[in-house]
Amino acid sequence: MSKYCILLLISLLSACTVETSKIPSKTETSNNNSISTVTSDNNSQLLESLVDNYLKKTPFPTTVNLTYPQAQKVQEQFTKKISKSLGQIVGYKAALTNQKAQEIFNISQPLRGVLLEKMLLENGSVISPKFGSRPVGEGDLIMRVGSTEINNAKTPRETLKYLDAVIPFIELGDLVYSQDIKLDAPALLAINIGARAGILGKPIPIADTDEWENRLKNLQIKILDENGKILTSGNGSNLLGNPLNVVLWIKNSLQAEGKELKKGDLLSLGSITSFIPIKSNSTIRAQYINLEPNKTVEIFVKFE
Repeated sequence: MSKYCILLLISLLSACTVETSKIPSKTETSNNNSISTVTSDNNSQLLESLVDNYLKKTPFPTTVNLTYPQAQKVQEQFTKKISKSLGQIVGYKAALTNQKAQEIFNISQPLRGVLLEKMLLENGSVISPKFGSRPVGEGDLIMRVGSTEINNAKTPRETLKYLDAVIPFIELGDLVYSQDIKLDAPALLAINIGARAGILGKPIPIADTDEWENRLKNLQIKILDENGKILTSGNGSNLLGNPLNVVLWIKNSLQAEGKELKKGDLLSLGSITSFIPIKSNSTIRAQYINLEPNKTVEIFVKFE
């Protein structure tokens, strides 16, 4: 995420903090807002509640205290359950691909979730502004895996050999939790890092060249409203300094769990721009500059 995204995160999440104390052994109640805390002793209850709120698109009202491994297990079951409605896994999504964002959430690497088939929408789609519990938009980028040989790549540059396309992508995320809930990295991980939907542009074939590596790093995104007003902007270097760094991280994080990338997998690389508030009767347009020579690539979504 860009530095602007970090500031908006802070305001959206009401001064989000990282819970570093031990996991309580029973459900507790907040002294400030009478909101209960779901702990490691009732992960089954937590899972069912998260899935229910996610599918009903209602904010989850409960503080979550989980360790990172516990959150991974919750996410695995969470995605299995929502996949019954949203289809099979078609790729992966990275979040917190910015060092400053990682410092805020007290972690040293990004977070990873999955993309499900029905999350991905066509360019120009018209959808409800209430597509999630706490809907947000952002400028993102997807890379498509062209060969399983990517699993043997050792450097970011080597991954480029095994990618066959870059795809403009407006991510339509869902923070799921109520605004008054303190949010930490495991809480984000548990909800599949907010994956809800996204607008896919046309795949653009890429090549294993230094020119393409520089093009990815230096691309710019402008997000505009229906009147042409620029809402936010960012560039490819916001993604761990280079989008290919995120590709390698996703590959390595999967291999650490005994998993591998497959041909055709779609890799959402994270926030290039700050969050975009979603409003009724509006349009969001994402313009990608320097992604193709002498051409601006545009995708858009309309909200009813």
